[in-house]
Amino acid sequence: MKTLIEERFGTHPGDFKGYTTEVIRKEFLVEGLMQPDTVKWVYTHNDRLMVGGIMPVKEQLLLQTLDLLRAQYFLERREIGIINTGGSGVVYADGHAWNLENKDALYIGKGVKEVMFESMDVQNPAKFYVNSATAHTTFPTKRIKRSEAISVQMGSLEGSNARQINKLIVNQLLETCQIQMGLTELQPGSVWNTMPAHTHSRRMEAYYYFDVPADQMVCHFMGQPQETRHIWMKSEDAVISPAWSIHSAAGTSNYCFIWGMAGENLDYGDMDIVNTQELK
Repeated sequence: MKTLIEERFGTHPGDFKGYTTEVIRKEFLVEGLMQPDTVKWVYTHNDRLMVGGIMPVKEQLLLQTLDLLRAQYFLERREIGIINTGGSGVVYADGHAWNLENKDALYIGKGVKEVMFESMDVQNPAKFYVNSATAHTTFPTKRIKRSEAISVQMGSLEGSNARQINKLIVNQLLETCQIQMGLTELQPGSVWNTMPAHTHSRRMEAYYYFDVPADQMVCHFMGQPQETRHIWMKSEDAVISPAWSIHSAAGTSNYCFIWGMAGENLDYGDMDIVNTQELK
């Protein structure tokens, strides 16, 4: 197995205004998260969130500690949220096996020493998208099946944004220190997500786009509301969104994405809505 790690630093919104397309992609875009028999991480200094992809095919993959963490084991001072975006898989947390089907989630709290990832079918491997944040206390490991999510219908076909928001790792369902995660599915004929756009100063966010057809793309919008920029993204790419930035997107087809947040509070509704006509 391989473990890859990349470090990204925080950005001032004033500096961001002068970034070229190349610099924006270098600082915020995470390309090709899912690689066979590889654990791939990006560590961002925005709330010290870690964004990762874990794709076991022929091997079991171990969640290894990293020099960057200065920890005896990965979850010594961290928690982790996991959502499977591929075939059937198993996550072992200190020996306990948790089966995860497509779009099931698992939360593992601080203090679990050994975490392993495995696919049930090498022809249709599991693809575990993961977010990890620092943790101050220990909460129990818990699986949240796709059918157990808090699901909300949003938008409309007329507005090209009919979508189902599935809240999976949220404080209404389980206790966490920082991590909040969910999965949004756009209906056929809809392409816009998170519209009207918003910011939330007390939390940063990361988006992971998947189930994007191979010949299609997603255009992710970011930046301050009155001075936005965009990044073109492929399936299985992720993007880091600082607290001062909007996060919204339009695709050339419908798609799915996972949102993950970390920061000062766990209030899903803590956001500052931006009127669509105010965007520039």
